[in-house]
Amino acid sequence: MSERRQPGPSLRWLISLAVLAALLWWLDPARVAAQVTALSPGWLAAALVVTVVQVLLSAWRWRFTASRLGLALSRTRALADYYLAMFVNQVLPGGVLGDALRAHRHACHSGAVGPAWRAVLIERFSGQLVVALGTAGVLLFMPLWRDALAALWPERVGVWMAAAAVLGLSAIALSGAARRFPQGWRDLRADLYRAMLAPSAWPRQLAASLAVVCSYALVFALAARGIGVGLDFAVLLAVGLPVLLAMLIPFSVAGWGFREAAAAAVWLALGLPGEQGVAVAMTYGAINLVGALPGAVVLARRPLQSWRAR
Repeated sequence: MSERRQPGPSLRWLISLAVLAALLWWLDPARVAAQVTALSPGWLAAALVVTVVQVLLSAWRWRFTASRLGLALSRTRALADYYLAMFVNQVLPGGVLGDALRAHRHACHSGAVGPAWRAVLIERFSGQLVVALGTAGVLLFMPLWRDALAALWPERVGVWMAAAAVLGLSAIALSGAARRFPQGWRDLRADLYRAMLAPSAWPRQLAASLAVVCSYALVFALAARGIGVGLDFAVLLAVGLPVLLAMLIPFSVAGWGFREAAAAAVWLALGLPGEQGVAVAMTYGAINLVGALPGAVVLARRPLQSWRAR
């Protein structure tokens, strides 16, 4: 039997563009454009400063993870390769090709292929786990979301059912991977404990991932404030994570389309114009792209062909 194929690069571009086009056809594109182009330079600068802090924290988390697996990774290399990964993830479909590139680069440099790839996998997992848990916490316990969810799903049954479905699918995927790659699974499990779950590791992993996730929400809130959204800043932070969680859907380019659709749904659920939510999400995406541009400089200085021999 042939394995199911994931959508190719061209299809992911088409999916992102199709979702965006459908949103703009459904909503008022002129209102969306007017809000996006009203972005204040001051708020843009503040958001870009936060993205720099975000990359510094992420690069530190990668270095810490690698060190727990016995791998050397300098600050300069970690920062440069993390910026490169961000840039590649912004311009190529899938959202993980940049991370695969930095794992490959580190594997070539260190000579430890398996640990280098597992370090990136664990570092990514640490961040995404906190994003998922933070989103669940926001949805379940903040009054803003609790009241909205209560109207849709009494006693939050729907949320718990969704959480159970995610956990069940994750367990099935992990058990399948363990059966197909038993040695790789054992190595990953051992490294996961050393780098993330050991008593001497998890406090720093958790602190770094919490700080990075908070920076995501902060950039989202700054993007909203920058285009003139007058909601309370705490509300903007609260709605940020559920919207950004949609970027993890692996059928788009850098989350475009799905992020905007999630923002439109959230804004409408809160009784606000959907165009405003789409404008905030698009502004956030543009800020992320600008914030990743140092990665293009890294790519220009060290073309991919020159890395193969290193």
